[in-house]
Amino acid sequence: MTAPSSRERILDAASRLFAERGYDATSTRAIADAVGLNIATVAYHVGGKSDLYREVMRAAHEAQRASVEQALATLPATEATPEVARAGLHAFVDAYLGFCVTHPDVPALWMRRWLAEGVLLSELEAEFTGPLVERVAGRVRELLERAGVATDADLDLLVYTIVWTTHAFSRAGVVDPSGRRADPADRDTFERFRRHLHALVDGALSLPTG
Repeated sequence: MTAPSSRERILDAASRLFAERGYDATSTRAIADAVGLNIATVAYHVGGKSDLYREVMRAAHEAQRASVEQALATLPATEATPEVARAGLHAFVDAYLGFCVTHPDVPALWMRRWLAEGVLLSELEAEFTGPLVERVAGRVRELLERAGVATDADLDLLVYTIVWTTHAFSRAGVVDPSGRRADPADRDTFERFRRHLHALVDGALSLPTG
């Protein structure tokens, strides 16, 4: 197996640190120390801190986009019934939930932006988030139309709602009344949340549940 290059090691460390600490609290020196390099070497491979952050967010987006596109490809592409549309949308939601739970740094990076860093390199939202949400909402709209399902739901906001809740769940799990936090990777907790997402989609789109 080929050892990762210095650039790959820098990007991996930066992704982890930006996800854990956010942009402002992560220095270039901390990233350099994490991979055993000096700041000059880091700059040689990836440029300045903002360049490195852009590369990290681009990689996070590409991983997320690839997962979404793969899931979209499984949606029924021909005439569909409401029941088939419902099953396809559930499968899509399941795929996205699985991605977020198995790649927790990706939700963490985006949540950091939502909470404190959204104005930093704001073109990232225009380049990454907006077009992907529009693509998903468009495919859902096409599927519903083919299935003869009429809805007044705001599909853009439905997609965002699934993203927001799934990202938060993948990082925090669920806290029960006693204060115990159930890990998102726990099978029962995962299945409970998965069923909740299905019910959210069904209710928002008035899909048949029988």
